[in-house]
Amino acid sequence: MRPSHAIAILSFVILSSGAQASGLLPYEDAERIANGSVVYNEYCAVCHGADLEGQVEEWRQPDADGFLPAPPHDETGHTWHHADDLLINIVTRGTEAIVGGTYKSNMMGFGDVLSREEIEDVLAFIKSTWSDEVIEIHNGINERASLYGN
Repeated sequence: MRPSHAIAILSFVILSSGAQASGLLPYEDAERIANGSVVYNEYCAVCHGADLEGQVEEWRQPDADGFLPAPPHDETGHTWHHADDLLINIVTRGTEAIVGGTYKSNMMGFGDVLSREEIEDVLAFIKSTWSDEVIEIHNGINERASLYGN
């Protein structure tokens, strides 16, 4: 097989697989989004806010004990800066377990409380609230992460 044919076939496979381009979250599936909203309201809203607004306006500043407040999950936050795999790991294991070192966070892992599908649903609900522009950027982050094995 000529290299140009191999590249064409590989490009087709990558571009035609929707999961590669948009990531792991079913953010266009109304049923999964609705379930994610319910789970979010039960487990996440107490810290991240009912409207995804976060715990405090100055969420980038540690509190008196050195813990960072819960960030917003709307477009003013940084959730959309991270690939789906990382977001799923953070929700599953907790922020301190993922970041390591001296990082202090009250974000516990929910892997013993929520199923993988429930975690994906919560993140799909969050993603479904973002603008088309932010979703497009986030999908690009997922695509780059999948190309580099992250």
